[in-house]
Amino acid sequence: MKDTSISNDIIYIGADDKTIDLFESQYVVPNGISYNSYLIKDEKNVVMDTIDKRKTDEWLENLEKALSGEKLDYLVVSHLEPDHAYNVDVLAKKFPDMKIVGNNKTFAFMTQFFDIENLEERKVVVSEGEELNIGKHTLQFFMAPMVHWPEVMVTYEKLEKIVFSADGFGKFGTLDTDEDWACEARRYYFNICGKYGIQVQSLLKKLNTLDIKMICPLHGPILKDNLEYYINKYDIWSSYKPEDEGIFIAYASIHGNTAEAVQKLAKRLENEGAKKVSIADLSRDDMAEAIEDAFRYDKMILAASTYDAGVFTPMERFLNELQSKNYQNRKVGLIENGTWAPLAANVMKEKLNKMKDITICEPVVTIKTKLTETSENQMNSLVEEMLK
Repeated sequence: MKDTSISNDIIYIGADDKTIDLFESQYVVPNGISYNSYLIKDEKNVVMDTIDKRKTDEWLENLEKALSGEKLDYLVVSHLEPDHAYNVDVLAKKFPDMKIVGNNKTFAFMTQFFDIENLEERKVVVSEGEELNIGKHTLQFFMAPMVHWPEVMVTYEKLEKIVFSADGFGKFGTLDTDEDWACEARRYYFNICGKYGIQVQSLLKKLNTLDIKMICPLHGPILKDNLEYYINKYDIWSSYKPEDEGIFIAYASIHGNTAEAVQKLAKRLENEGAKKVSIADLSRDDMAEAIEDAFRYDKMILAASTYDAGVFTPMERFLNELQSKNYQNRKVGLIENGTWAPLAANVMKEKLNKMKDITICEPVVTIKTKLTETSENQMNSLVEEMLK
């Protein structure tokens, strides 16, 4: 059962989307996604962000019910991405006297999305630390550029000590999905915000100066208890530190021989005392989850077939994704396979050398079609090295 209660004056008006297949047209969301939006009722009524067009009708019904016939004075736009801002124009037309609150970058981009009548007269431009008093409640704005667009800002409500955190602290899954927060929040973080660890660290420093009782993100559940847990996770993730001790094995196998070698490798690692071994078949498993596990564990082994004098396509894509998400500070082992000219390791090394603080372990295991005594010995040596 979802809990959307916030306070007497702050009402949840968002919606769950259980019919979406791919978030941002690329991330599998088996349990859907929530689009969160909030109404603050006071002398001046304020909506904190709109939602995606997929749920416009439900959102408008929720808003009208919560307003109970009162007017709407302000819309705060934390983030202009369409899953949150699609209905800015809808709301502007519905409430022609409503002011729109954003920062300079918000309004620089807004005209690319909407043609809002009298926007110059209606906009309220806020900067770092500036406040907006609406009665009992006061909203204070903090810029969060590149978490994960340039115009992003978060809002701190000073009376009830609530942070409206934009995409920060969000997760995949609808609000009525009963699942562990960290798993889907981690997959969400590294794939949506993973590139911008420095910027997330900057935001965390700002949040550490505030007395926070609740965090209201734009996706996922409202966070009310044990906030230190969630903030600590974000600190670990955004500083690119391993979260757990373990070895993640990602493989790309064409005909199954590389996959068979990986299964033997995993058993040896476990038998020799590896604390955790996680495996992903890059040809079939969710790429976003593979990215998540690569960042989660302190060590990784890549195993791939040679393909077109390079590396098999799923591994190439995975390495490109890792580089784009700022993968760093890890120990990595390599296994290559090739019937006549094994070249995959060279390509993998070249990609990894472009990443920060990556230690490539020796030996590189070279398989020619299938495991032999020579390649098994190399694998045993790699196991020793990975477990040091």
